[in-house]
Amino acid sequence: MAAKNELLPGTLDMLVLRVLARGELHGWGITQKLEQLSQSALQVDEGSLYPSLYRMEGKGWIEAEWRMTENNRRAKYYALTRAGRKQLEKEQQLWDRMSAAIALVMQNA
Repeated sequence: MAAKNELLPGTLDMLVLRVLARGELHGWGITQKLEQLSQSALQVDEGSLYPSLYRMEGKGWIEAEWRMTENNRRAKYYALTRAGRKQLEKEQQLWDRMSAAIALVMQNA
């Protein structure tokens, strides 16, 4: 059974793509936004986030650029690409179908 703050397998990429659809962010900003939007129910550690970001960058779903933060520190900012938007749509549709199917089983079993 997943711990309270543990993501369901296969959902991290979808959630990161969704957050980046709102605008570009650096890695720490992505983790903070996920925590904020989930009202602290989801917490993503760096050991999960960065492999996901590298994988999505390799697939062309996101692009990265080194820049200075508001605190004058160098950070890699990530932005959604057109291919990433298409992937997000696919992931959202799959999530909607799966969550509806699970809800049916839970209500009718």
